[in-house]
Amino acid sequence: MELNLLIGGLCLGLALWLRPWRMLDGPLLTPALAGLVLLPWLWLLPQKMPQGLQVQLSGACLLVLMLGWPLAVLVLAGIALVVWGMGQAAPEAVLTQWVWTGLVPASLALGIGAVLRRWLPANPFIYTLGRAFLGTAASVFVAGLLFEGLQWLAGEPGRELSLIARWLMAWGDAFLTGMFGAIFVAFVPQWLATWSDERYLRPPTDRG
Repeated sequence: MELNLLIGGLCLGLALWLRPWRMLDGPLLTPALAGLVLLPWLWLLPQKMPQGLQVQLSGACLLVLMLGWPLAVLVLAGIALVVWGMGQAAPEAVLTQWVWTGLVPASLALGIGAVLRRWLPANPFIYTLGRAFLGTAASVFVAGLLFEGLQWLAGEPGRELSLIARWLMAWGDAFLTGMFGAIFVAFVPQWLATWSDERYLRPPTDRG
């Protein structure tokens, strides 16, 4: 509980300090509102699953691609509030969901994106396959591993099946993020705060 509050407080404080709501005065308002409307339904699914199985699609990495990390953190906070208001889960469970389904994958996706921008060429293939697809799979699964590891350190029994489920759901998240990322690059790149035509569609340098 204390760790979740610490992570949530740090992420929210940093996001508020950066004042990302200024980005809503433009095309990013549409994907931000879409995230607030659609993602709570995915986050409510674990409450409907047998025995409260806490495995689900995240959507956090797609939000980072569309909105950037600071604004994605605020939208994820809004999603968690909607889930708390509409669902039956205790506040502690919603806090855990916000941190480990939302904030941790989003932060890992930010780090992976920074590494790819630093070390790999700037082209649409790297963005859609590397950042949107493989980056999402890695971010979601590593977040799940960290959560399961903390549960094990806290004395919870080992849950091998949960790791398998998290592995499969990470690839489900990756498929959706990669698909929507490619669609948005092709048709509505203005919905992607992390995309730049100048960077990714720049013609190759003439070597002649």
